[in-house]
Amino acid sequence: MLKKTFSFLVAGLTALLASSSLQTAQAQLSLDTQLVANGLARPVFVTAPVGDFSRMFIVEQRSGSTGRIRIFDFATNSLLATPYLSVSPVLTGNEEGLLGLAFHPDFANNGYFFVYYTATTGSNVVVRYQANAPFATSTTANAASATAVLTIPHPTNTNHNGGWIGFGPDNYLYIGTGDGGSANDPPNNAQNINSLLGKMLRLDVNGDDFPSDATRNYRIPPTNPFAGATAGADEIFHYGLRNPWRNSFDRLTGDMWIGDVGQNAIEEVDFVPAGLGGLNFGWRCMEGAACTALTGCTCNAPTLTLPVYTANHSSGNCSITGGYRYRGSALCNFQGLYFVTDFCTSQIFTFGWNGSAITNLTNRTTDLDPPGTLAIGSIASFGEDAAGELYICDLNGGEVFKVVPGLIADCNANTQHDGCEILAGTAQDLNLDGVIDSCQSTGTASCFGDGSTPTACPCANVGTAGRGCDNSAATGGAKLEAFGDPLSDNVVLQSSGELPTALSIFLQGDVINSNGVVFGDGVRCAGGSLKRLYVRNASGGVASAPQPGNPSITAQSTALGDPIAPLSGATRIYQAYYRDPNLAFCAAPPGNSWNISSAITIIW
Repeated sequence: MLKKTFSFLVAGLTALLASSSLQTAQAQLSLDTQLVANGLARPVFVTAPVGDFSRMFIVEQRSGSTGRIRIFDFATNSLLATPYLSVSPVLTGNEEGLLGLAFHPDFANNGYFFVYYTATTGSNVVVRYQANAPFATSTTANAASATAVLTIPHPTNTNHNGGWIGFGPDNYLYIGTGDGGSANDPPNNAQNINSLLGKMLRLDVNGDDFPSDATRNYRIPPTNPFAGATAGADEIFHYGLRNPWRNSFDRLTGDMWIGDVGQNAIEEVDFVPAGLGGLNFGWRCMEGAACTALTGCTCNAPTLTLPVYTANHSSGNCSITGGYRYRGSALCNFQGLYFVTDFCTSQIFTFGWNGSAITNLTNRTTDLDPPGTLAIGSIASFGEDAAGELYICDLNGGEVFKVVPGLIADCNANTQHDGCEILAGTAQDLNLDGVIDSCQSTGTASCFGDGSTPTACPCANVGTAGRGCDNSAATGGAKLEAFGDPLSDNVVLQSSGELPTALSIFLQGDVINSNGVVFGDGVRCAGGSLKRLYVRNASGGVASAPQPGNPSITAQSTALGDPIAPLSGATRIYQAYYRDPNLAFCAAPPGNSWNISSAITIIW
């Protein structure tokens, strides 16, 4: 994170724009929703493979006894009629059916994806399928490719099946399971470390520790807390959960967020720092942060991990739907906010996270009410596309909505939704949340190359995976974006579209001439007027320059001094450099002109 003093110099910015094509910011300070797809059969999830920016995949819980995966095509703005995959038969109870979907991190090359559903035996099963060739663009999967990964017996009850699956930043598959149903977890499954119910499991699906067992096709990660001789089921990563319904990994930090459905009184969200395993979230001796007087663990014992967010049933809540910390690029003012809702009330809240506690809990329901006669209810899930944009699944309405920028909310405090000018020094309650905000000016998305192209390339180019903008791992090109909050006095640079193994270098220049932005000779070697701000391994094709001190970041600087030195009143232009990690920095390919049209300006 580049901590600076903001100065909104509108006159200077206007003059700069008049003399160049440099991209600048647009104020965007509210939320809205846009209908994406309707006519669906109980949509319960939305996701996409890494790098697939052209479409998203929607999970239909069931139509009759068939669960389906559908494709929404962004190019045609349409839902494809033929399902990508149909899974049949599935159980048809209220909490049963096809519940989860996760694409292998290397899906483009191996075509593997995984589903979680309730089988007619009553068991919860995780099954691997393979797309038809070509994997990255096929509109159908091979139903005959079904390979059992894990079967979890779920006797007696139809509820509390969990159902979320997802790959973590460690490329292991995580599986959220419910406690087996009924009230009060009668068998005490959640606290039983020999049961796979009421748990967060972690599997390595790239190998097989059980070659003689056709129903178990995975390895046990050696760092699982109960792996090997340690007492407990090797698959368990966390325990003490009641019914984890919709969980997520922060695509920037790798932290895990778990929405765990409560029983009679309290809903909760649990937080897990990246890489940490073996947590006990306390069910059944605790519901949220309250004691239940049930056995199985000691209430408020120091070995238990309390939730970071709870919601009381007295306000109408009954079943939490966990969400995501927003890391997309369309909602510039909402970076890092966690979205959460309740199935019964359909009230949507956001909150920030300061590393130890939530901040600025805000009700966003009114903002996210769709236009016209449309309405969002029965929110079964949030979801993300490959770019990190956020979606909402309306289970009973059969609809999927996208969270989009809204009109600026009442900038002039006149109860009207009107445009908001970028005014130097003006502070207003833009979101009507009682918090004084300022309009934002940090830069729109721009494209960048990998050093091999003679000129900047447009985002619409599509090329061979593995290089820069016109040859990006991401269809649509690599992009650089900037996000900032004047009141917090910070800016975050974020690039996307790289291979997960690539490096991003964020550059700063301060000279503009007829050839574009001058970064000295630093494209080839760190010198001149170049500032090499940060280098970080991309995660899922996204690299960022977040707060200094993050151990995953290496700060670099040159003759311009400290990367976070004050620049008040100065104009700086930012570019990203996407490079092969096997090449030395000074051995960058020749010919990159760093054209001004592929840069972002910030006036500090």
